[in-house]
Amino acid sequence: MVLARLTPPEWEVTILDENVKLPDYAALPRPDLVGITAFTSQAPRAYQLAADFRRRGIPVVMGGIHATMCVDEVLARVDAVVTKEAETVWPRVLDDFKSGRLQRQYDGGHVPTDAFVPARQDLLPEGYAFGSIQTTRGCPLNCSFCSVTTFNGTQYRQRPVEDVVAEFLTIPEKRVLVVDDNLIGTRPEHIARAKELFRALAKAKLRKEWIAQATINFADDEEVPALARAAGCCGVFIGFESPSAEGLSELGKKFNLQKSRDFRASVRRIQRHNIQVMGSFIIGLDIDEAGIGERVAMTAREYGVDSLNALFLTPLPGTRLWNQMKGENRIALNAFPEDWRYYTLAFPVARYQRLSLDAAIREMVACNRSFYSMLGVLRRVWASLWPRRKPLINLIANLSARNNSRAESQAFVDFQRQCRGAFGDTRSEA
Repeated sequence: MVLARLTPPEWEVTILDENVKLPDYAALPRPDLVGITAFTSQAPRAYQLAADFRRRGIPVVMGGIHATMCVDEVLARVDAVVTKEAETVWPRVLDDFKSGRLQRQYDGGHVPTDAFVPARQDLLPEGYAFGSIQTTRGCPLNCSFCSVTTFNGTQYRQRPVEDVVAEFLTIPEKRVLVVDDNLIGTRPEHIARAKELFRALAKAKLRKEWIAQATINFADDEEVPALARAAGCCGVFIGFESPSAEGLSELGKKFNLQKSRDFRASVRRIQRHNIQVMGSFIIGLDIDEAGIGERVAMTAREYGVDSLNALFLTPLPGTRLWNQMKGENRIALNAFPEDWRYYTLAFPVARYQRLSLDAAIREMVACNRSFYSMLGVLRRVWASLWPRRKPLINLIANLSARNNSRAESQAFVDFQRQCRGAFGDTRSEA
């Protein structure tokens, strides 16, 4: 939607989102140029689409995070690749195409703050549960498992507040996902700008509710959640990552260890403002052993989070974790590009230090069964009832996660059957 804003008016732009609907491409008007973006797990589908269009003689440009991290792989399957942030080079890509001199590779680098433009919200079809907006880019934390710093850099760049408010007003959906990797940042000046943004959103009276990603310092200053709630915030996604200090050190997320925070008190401080907290944890660290699944569930209960998102440690290309595991020959699923489809964070794709394939899956199943037991669900809904922290939404979210975890059990069975050989396992463990 951002690149659509930068596209000259003589171009007619159509955005197709396969997350919403699989289009009948043959029935659509023939395009002059196709642009594709994809996460790593979507790369096989992106390549299939690219091949289909190129067979029809239609050039394909691919960009986004996977194209940036796996340039050679992508170049073998498309006509041109745009790496990193595309705003600065997109007009040149179009000019080169029109003049018949499309280059094989363009590097957008990191866009300066004054070059940010609002997304074309009007180009999306109706029917989305959430709208979306980005207000910052970059993350200074540089965790070992995260590719954000490689893609967007460590410099924390913040859009002008007035621009964010103006774009918010163009979003038709009543609920919005703020897609920033860290909405409030880490330094005092970052926090000050976040407060300014929240005040401006509240003053604009948007009548929208939004959720965002943030670090645990969202709770350090009582004014932050208070202002966020006044601005429409109804939920925050916080990466706790590990129940132990050793695990956080392993992941390079020492920020969570600063100030000797009481995570339970921090979560409650956020919830007092009627903001729900989703806590994220990772299973498969080098220190993780049998029992880690229950330990994560227990820690999430102790912190008092409203919902839990447990993920497998996944070496994504471009991360320090990828370089480490590749050097140690621990990336089990490496028949690329086909195996990229498993890199969703919902499947174990690497060999863990103390957990076999079967053991890692058992720990994930145990974690979700424990946290999303019916008794646990009812307790969390009850806890959200009296402070009016949206108990109905809490119930729906927890029951949905409970049902999803049950469906995952069958997905794990199929995954184990198909991929066991890649891990060197020939039989299930007792």
